[in-house]
Amino acid sequence: MPETHPTVDAYISAQPEATQRILQEIRRTIHAAVPDAGEMISYGIPTITIDGHYVVYFAAWVHHISVYPVPRGDEGLTTELAPFLSGKGTLKFPLAKPIPYSLIAKVAAQLAAEKKMEH
Repeated sequence: MPETHPTVDAYISAQPEATQRILQEIRRTIHAAVPDAGEMISYGIPTITIDGHYVVYFAAWVHHISVYPVPRGDEGLTTELAPFLSGKGTLKFPLAKPIPYSLIAKVAAQLAAEKKMEH
């Protein structure tokens, strides 16, 4: 279990410097894709929210960044995500390769749309 941090800023600043830059860009990318989103720490990791309900989580690991959950129902997006799938609900983006920020933006936008349909 990752060390618990009180804020997303604290979580990001506890990571190695190169990972911090990636996490900040993921954070910026998700906020751009999900206007008016909030954020908090949930399950020990950064969580982007809409009206207090989680939309997308992201976390740093030693060799990759994970984004959770995986959106459903968009076949084109599902195909794009296939190389990054790890288990049922996790996307893994290796730190040794370029991070596909535009794909993460699509994931966040799709998850936000799904969340808005639920509420």
